[in-house]
Amino acid sequence: MRNRNVVVAQSGGPSLVINGSLRGVIDVCRSMPDSFGTIYAGYHGIEGVLREELLDLSQQDSQEIALLSTTPAAGAIGACRYKLRDGQSEDYTRMIDVFRAHEVGYFLYNGGNDSMDTAHKMATLAAERGLDLVAVGIPKTIDNDVGDSEFKLIDHTPGYGSAARYWALMVQGANEENLGSSPADPVLVLQAMGRRIGYIPAAARLADPEREMPLLIFLAESGVTLPEIADRVNDLLARQGRAMVVVSEGLELGDIGAAHDAFGHVQFSSSETTVAQIVVSYLNKVGLRAHGSARGNVSGTHQRHEMIMGSTVDMAEAYAVGQKAALLAGAGESGYMATILRDPGPIYSVRYDRVPLEQVANSERAFPSEWITDDGADVSDAFLAYARPLIGEEWPSVPLVDGRQRFARLKPLFAPQRLSAYVPQAYR
Repeated sequence: MRNRNVVVAQSGGPSLVINGSLRGVIDVCRSMPDSFGTIYAGYHGIEGVLREELLDLSQQDSQEIALLSTTPAAGAIGACRYKLRDGQSEDYTRMIDVFRAHEVGYFLYNGGNDSMDTAHKMATLAAERGLDLVAVGIPKTIDNDVGDSEFKLIDHTPGYGSAARYWALMVQGANEENLGSSPADPVLVLQAMGRRIGYIPAAARLADPEREMPLLIFLAESGVTLPEIADRVNDLLARQGRAMVVVSEGLELGDIGAAHDAFGHVQFSSSETTVAQIVVSYLNKVGLRAHGSARGNVSGTHQRHEMIMGSTVDMAEAYAVGQKAALLAGAGESGYMATILRDPGPIYSVRYDRVPLEQVANSERAFPSEWITDDGADVSDAFLAYARPLIGEEWPSVPLVDGRQRFARLKPLFAPQRLSAYVPQAYR
């Protein structure tokens, strides 16, 4: 396949480094003009493809493409939470029609487990309908839930290292806050993202690997109850006079009035209440073994877009895995996801490989139970050994202009629409 056009798109919640993978794809495609034609972005993911909104990336300034590496979140080309379900035959047909109309031979989809399912379905459907299409997945998720629990399909996903670094640094600052305000507010409850998996709250321990802080960590997998949390908090108060409590947003402690996204996943930030609020209210109701009260802090979407908190390791790996995905596409390796695998040994290093999309489609790894301490209130040193290399050693270099961050700004150059207008099936 030569000189066929490319569509790259993004799905799901963004990360600090998602645009690094996008830049990796663009740089490789631009360097291989004998294989790749025009590079398009599905503007706001699959929804943009369905609406035939294809942003021309080939005509963008090289400086703006370079700036993608230090531009967080998904504002450059947009993302979506639109899932192609089995019964949406019109949507599938529309995708094929758009690809045919624009001579698309390569489809690269950046996202989590649901996105890998979409990429897999498109690879299968294209083959069934005689469309010469190479479909490749690019992994992305801040909560590190793509793949298998044995880390054979992927060691970690781009986005997680930066989320882990954010929590390590944020907990350091929260400790200073709690240390100073403990006479009045001895307990600080911090809520971390992560639907049903504990990698993000676990990263709080990276702030204190020597275990000197009065820190408790309750993952969604901990299975603790409110009375158990209160007992552990009060025990810690009795010993140290203050306590910091990190809770997963997915910790099941009662009805939170859950809202769901288009993938069917709970959107905790849209629910009626939060786990942190439940814990704070309960602790203050049953009473603390110290003067003062418990307070809460719920970090919002800024843990996905504070670029200066990013991990330089994560940034480099996101770019490299985007490059790997484009190289797989150029080699005609359809039906695979680019992946990151850790080399054995004490010195951290990774290699970039491929895994079949069907193995990661709709996958959801578990947090290893052996990494949770017996009391359910912390994580082990084995987790620290796994996660520590991912957060890096240095601050990222984010360009400033007039005191403000300089992010990539792509021109609104769209491919001419060749098909009739279309409304995605889920919106009818």
